[in-house]
Amino acid sequence: MKLDILAVGSHPDDVELSCSGTIAKEVDRGKKVGILDLTRGELGTRGSAEIRDKEAKAAADILGVKMRHNLEFSDAFFENNTAHQLEVIKIIRKYRPEIVLCNAVEDRHIDHAKGSKLVSDACFLSGLRKIETILEGNKQAAWRPKHVYHYIQWKNLKPDFVVDISGYMDKKFESVLAYRSQFFDETSDEPDTPISSSNFLDSITYRAQDMGRLINTEHAEGFTVERNVAVDSVFDLI
Repeated sequence: MKLDILAVGSHPDDVELSCSGTIAKEVDRGKKVGILDLTRGELGTRGSAEIRDKEAKAAADILGVKMRHNLEFSDAFFENNTAHQLEVIKIIRKYRPEIVLCNAVEDRHIDHAKGSKLVSDACFLSGLRKIETILEGNKQAAWRPKHVYHYIQWKNLKPDFVVDISGYMDKKFESVLAYRSQFFDETSDEPDTPISSSNFLDSITYRAQDMGRLINTEHAEGFTVERNVAVDSVFDLI
């Protein structure tokens, strides 16, 4: 199966928190979208890897993506090295996405910037024919995505472009709340974390509103780029 978009996160819930409105919009437009998680988030303060597995599946069902796969790298300790790059390359070559969405280039959690660079490097290396990979007994052909875009996470990075997700905020929030073990619950007796406050949940909406304000729409999600974004005409800009 060939994908139009592959969204990659260092942890389950990275994608939902950062670019699920964009995903929901593109799925609604008929695009084939998949999600790749690098780790199971097993070092997270709340919940467990097993709980996150179930939450990730529920979120994927909500968004209507075609596939979701977890590479089960070691949470917090995976590296941007040959072994990890090759595993990501295998997924890129298997699904041949045109666009890859991945972690923020700079962020509070060390896995986010690390995952960002790992995926970006793998996207480039995946296009080199002399790098051989075997998946399910078959030699894979080289494939390089046309674009790699980085979503914005904890830090308020300046976006290079924003996507209007007006009409998809409810779907975004529903996919986020699939990770109920992670977020605000006044009845929970688990330790507090930076993302377990009611303020953090509220921030999902007000960030999308602020991004929308910048382009005169209701809600939006921002991305940074590695190279200039080209348009065919100035009229392509809204």
